[in-house]
Amino acid sequence: MSVRATARITAALDGRGVTSLPVLAGDGPLALRRTRTTGSGARVTVVGAMSAPLGGDRLTIVTRVGEGARLTVDSAAATVALPGEGREPATYDTELSVGERAELRWLPEQLVSAHGSVLHMTTRVRLAPTARLVLREEQILGRHAETTGTLVSRLTVHRAGRPLIDQQLAYGPGAPGGWDGAAVLGGHRAVGQLLFVEPTFDEKCPEARLLGDTAVLTPLAGPAVLVTALAAEARRLRGVLDEALNELLDAPAG
Repeated sequence: MSVRATARITAALDGRGVTSLPVLAGDGPLALRRTRTTGSGARVTVVGAMSAPLGGDRLTIVTRVGEGARLTVDSAAATVALPGEGREPATYDTELSVGERAELRWLPEQLVSAHGSVLHMTTRVRLAPTARLVLREEQILGRHAETTGTLVSRLTVHRAGRPLIDQQLAYGPGAPGGWDGAAVLGGHRAVGQLLFVEPTFDEKCPEARLLGDTAVLTPLAGPAVLVTALAAEARRLRGVLDEALNELLDAPAG
């Protein structure tokens, strides 16, 4: 039997200048926990309460970060997409909204596409002009010694009502030909990206450059950069993205 579940997070600044969580509502396999952090921001960890997503499941996380609030969302473990009893694909939708002078760091663990699974992931983000965003996505194509399932992932970000990025990636059976060839994955099975939106980049944005042999930093048409990386396995992928994020966070303001 398929599962339909929607989890909701709302972060807001209280009268003391501290981020509170007036809405923290898990649902089905999406359990939410407020976890310890430093400073005036808040942190929420998504804890998988059951195996999901399976074929036919419909999962959604809706997150709102109000004006001036600071929120980090991570997860307790990797998410594993598994085949279900039916033929329907699973869907996992993420809807994020970040207000004026607010900051969201969306840093889940990896998504593992198990053999035989079919998952469609959609992430939609709406940013105010002065909002800041760090968004990391990591996909592991197949568990150890198995081929990947089918994974279709779309990321759409609007800033100040205008499109900042809109891209779709597809891997596995049924994906357009060449996805596993030398021009795309080149034998790698860990793929990830890091989107960094920083309003001060309006003045000076980092220049495009290679980050090692299989990663690249690309400035976008807006105050943002996208880091795209490949690796042989999850640990190496995380290392590349973490190093890039640390460099971006340490970069002088424009």
